[in-house]
Amino acid sequence: MGEHKDKAAEEEGFDARLEALERIVQELEQGGLGLEAAIGRYQEGIGLLKSCHGTLERTRKRVEELALDAEGALRPLASDPDFEGGAGA
Repeated sequence: MGEHKDKAAEEEGFDARLEALERIVQELEQGGLGLEAAIGRYQEGIGLLKSCHGTLERTRKRVEELALDAEGALRPLASDPDFEGGAGA
């Protein structure tokens, strides 16, 4: 159950980081920030972007693991009489 809470917190954190990144992009696109402020916001955005990419990469790997697990679970058992290579053949 602790792992589920960690993943939920990370997902919630991902959504918050993504929203913050979108706000920064809007601020930078609108202009009006001084050079130092714009650089600071850009730097903050890069940090958020890296963090989001890391979360997405971990999630992608987890989905691949789950797909492999599901693929293995869907294979017929060799002892299944309906399986061509099974004992009933």
